[in-house]
Amino acid sequence: MNPLFGASDVDGSRDVLEGRMIWTAVQVLRGGASVVLDFGCWSAEERWSLRAIAAAAGAGFGLASFSVPEPERRRRADERFRAAPHTTFAMTDEDHDRYLALFTPPTADEIAGTPFPAPPVGHATWTAWADSRWPALGDMGAGDPLPPSPRVP
Repeated sequence: MNPLFGASDVDGSRDVLEGRMIWTAVQVLRGGASVVLDFGCWSAEERWSLRAIAAAAGAGFGLASFSVPEPERRRRADERFRAAPHTTFAMTDEDHDRYLALFTPPTADEIAGTPFPAPPVGHATWTAWADSRWPALGDMGAGDPLPPSPRVP
């Protein structure tokens, strides 16, 4: 985000960019290749919806989660900023506290790949929830499975 916009988020740009990354990942999955999405997924809803998107694209899904002690995580973030400030952004202790409060660690069920829970209220499917979460994703929730990929001449 910082190299593109000069900030961690500009008027929802992060959500738009993540949506396009997910859309691109689906195109790659449809082509038969593997994809690794390496961004936050701070909520269970985000993680369940990405799993549903992978399933709708006919792909498997694996979730990896790593835990680092909080002082070490903060030290690493500070070091990244010191080493390459043009690639990231400075974070105060208040920023760290605010972001930490927003994160929900994956549950054992998420990591084990247990059956999907019901999607959030107001959404018929997990991909419909994803459409509302990530602008520019591309109407993936209009119907499961995903619509066919466009033909390339």
